[in-house]
Amino acid sequence: MTPGSAREVLAVFLKLGMTSFGGPIAHLGFFHRELVERRRWVSEEQFAQLLGLCQFLPGPASSQLGFALGLMRAGWAGAMADFLAFTLPSAVLLCGCAALLQQLSGPIGIAASHGLKLVALAVVAHGVMTMARQLCPDPRRAGIATAAAVAILLTGQAWLQLVTVILGGLAGLYLCRDAKPSPGGELHTPHGMRAGWVLLASFFLLLFGLPMLTGAGAGFALFEGFYRAGALVFGGGHVVLPLLEESVVATGWVSADDFLAGYGAAQAVPGPMFSFAAYLGARMPGADGGLLGASVALIAIFLPGFLLLSGILPLWRMLARYDVAARAIAGVNAAVVGLLAAALYDPVWTSAVFGPADIAIALVAFTMIYAWRLSVIYVVAWCVIGSVLHATIF
Repeated sequence: MTPGSAREVLAVFLKLGMTSFGGPIAHLGFFHRELVERRRWVSEEQFAQLLGLCQFLPGPASSQLGFALGLMRAGWAGAMADFLAFTLPSAVLLCGCAALLQQLSGPIGIAASHGLKLVALAVVAHGVMTMARQLCPDPRRAGIATAAAVAILLTGQAWLQLVTVILGGLAGLYLCRDAKPSPGGELHTPHGMRAGWVLLASFFLLLFGLPMLTGAGAGFALFEGFYRAGALVFGGGHVVLPLLEESVVATGWVSADDFLAGYGAAQAVPGPMFSFAAYLGARMPGADGGLLGASVALIAIFLPGFLLLSGILPLWRMLARYDVAARAIAGVNAAVVGLLAAALYDPVWTSAVFGPADIAIALVAFTMIYAWRLSVIYVVAWCVIGSVLHATIF
């Protein structure tokens, strides 16, 4: 991987932060298209390894993946640039969600929001097709991917994603005996094992130490509540909502109506769902709310996932050099393809397609991405305009 600059990472992820609609599954498709296919920042093997690792760990998987990509590209400065650029657009929009909700309340606004879901459908479909071709090149790995997709589709349980990834790795040990460590698949990080252990220790120290400080003030309680939510949730995205509700609604910091209004706004903005924390922090009463509350909540909810991932990466890099690890990684990669294929149907397809017109708009968008290789900005424009025209004319 050729080193880059933090400025480069900032520019690329700012574009992604302003155009990555559709939730965490769609983000993976955006990242793959922009950073693997177009810019070649990482290889297919590296991308799949990082994705499998992020699926395995608690926290926001798409944001953790972006953080790791920025870290590998430009070191710690790149990781920070990625976080700021990818997260701030949605955080700013959610802090001003009252005006945003008014804009999305009419028929045209609803149609435009629906068009953004069709963008996600086209992007995820393209990502699944490309990754399947690269990571499932033989019947055995295709079988692992199929089994993973079937398991998720039949159960519909988000927590089963972790189990599926583990089982995919175990299956790879026995079914992918021809897999060998690939020089193009090695992950490079700016820190080694010693720093990794410090980062992991920091993760656990904060997780178990912060509850002892909640009595010191509302600011500590706010930080602890959002840190705990980010540290204990598997699956990311919508799965974090019950923990957030417990932290801010049950305590009386934010009303149930305000919570639901902010959640509705989070569906309509690009970027990570965890940015919803900025809205909740801004709604905190008194001096602990506003910009300060938004900043504290935003940092607290993302911090545990980033500490855990950056702490694990050096250990993962060391283990991945062995043949047995390469076989397990091959199985994990195939299982990840299956997870994405299942997600392509539910929630992406089920939330975006309600008739033939939706399929037609999405097919044109897919062609724009796959065959014409147009920028996602044009795809967003087409899907929104197509959806609005269909809603207003028909």
